Amino acid sequence: MNEKPRRSKPTQNRRPPAAPVRKPAAPSSGKRVTLPRALSKLGFCSRKQAEDLIRAGQVSVNGRTVTDTEAWIDLDTAKLAVDGREVAAEAPVYLMLNKPRGLVTTRHDPEGRPTVFDCLKGHDHTHLSPVGRLDKASEGLLLFTNDTQFANALLDPETHVPKTYHVQIDTLVDDAMLEAMTKGIDQDGETLKARRAIKLREGEKNSWLEIELDEGKNRHIRRMLEALDIATLRLIRVAIGDLALGDLDKGAVRALSEAELDGLRVQSAAAPKR
Repeated sequence: MNEKPRRSKPTQNRRPPAAPVRKPAAPSSGKRVTLPRALSKLGFCSRKQAEDLIRAGQVSVNGRTVTDTEAWIDLDTAKLAVDGREVAAEAPVYLMLNKPRGLVTTRHDPEGRPTVFDCLKGHDHTHLSPVGRLDKASEGLLLFTNDTQFANALLDPETHVPKTYHVQIDTLVDDAMLEAMTKGIDQDGETLKARRAIKLREGEKNSWLEIELDEGKNRHIRRMLEALDIATLRLIRVAIGDLALGDLDKGAVRALSEAELDGLRVQSAAAPKR
């Protein structure tokens, strides 16, 4: 006697296996931050440097070594240490330098060239970083701080805190040149534009301009002028927002006043978004 073939059970009601439950990503605001950001916010080092220290096993949280660069911690409760030494929030430091020509804006230069940190001798600059850059041939106002939040607000392209430069060029300027700078010039796939460009004075063969930028692309002013077949002879940053270089001697450093700091904070918070 033949057995009837067994019918397979219908599959339409079968439920697919449950997907693993993933915890939502931790928020990036408030006191809960990633470990590299925590070390940066405390003024110990940059985030990139923090990641290297963490991977090398030099960072501990509440006495336990952490090698995960994406670990989250609570700044209010976590005790951080690097090589066994506790990391605590430092008092914020805000300095301005009148950068001389010929210095590179870096802490250590692989070519052995003098750097802007050579001007900070006598200041504890272990955890200080420059706010933005001036290239080797440029001069003028450069800020240093261990307050990463303050620095990021000034550098954020969305805030458009203006930077003002006095620029000596190798020709006599005319209105068409100034108009071209403020309208924008395409160079190497980028639009290079000045927020404002005016003539300060001129001699027989060259001119001094005042150029204001609200963004800072690499070699922005030099490349913009090169596109107009103009050579830059000197480039001096004279102001960031309302903070002016003033009569600070070349190579000299001083602390910012509370009024100056408040002014920069207001400008970086209130600058128009685009």
